[in-house]
Amino acid sequence: MSKIKVMIRNNQKRIKLPVGLRLLVRKCCQAVLVTEKFENDAEVSVSFVDNNEIRRLNKFYRNKDKSTDVLSFPLGENGVYDINNETGACLLGDVVISIETAIKQAQMYNHSLEREVGFLTVHSMLHLLGYDHETSPLDAAKMREKEELVLDYLGITRDKEYSEKV
Repeated sequence: MSKIKVMIRNNQKRIKLPVGLRLLVRKCCQAVLVTEKFENDAEVSVSFVDNNEIRRLNKFYRNKDKSTDVLSFPLGENGVYDINNETGACLLGDVVISIETAIKQAQMYNHSLEREVGFLTVHSMLHLLGYDHETSPLDAAKMREKEELVLDYLGITRDKEYSEKV
């Protein structure tokens, strides 16, 4: 089984991250690699930011002047990744999550913050592996199916809290 190093940064001061959220993010990243049968060791960076910062990043990198829930910055293309020369791990890229938007969406969808952050992490990890829901309705359906498969693997459902399946 491949190993993943997940570097997590809390780059916002508005909201205290709940206990266990970092572990959840790490488990979501690992679960994506397991379900996708990714065979190499990997590294990924995950940052929590506020709405102002994610809006700034969205405007700068995507020319969209609005906040969003999550941004993915893949470092690979077509299954080819840069390699960390010290560890031999594939550098997958960066994930940026707005914790403010995650809280708002969890309330809006009537599920836990853990489920929302889990979903956003899985969604972004799939982007880092090359999936894109914006290319076609079929690609969107495939990506949604993979998201739910990983969340189910972790025991994260819409009506249950996160469980220690993994």
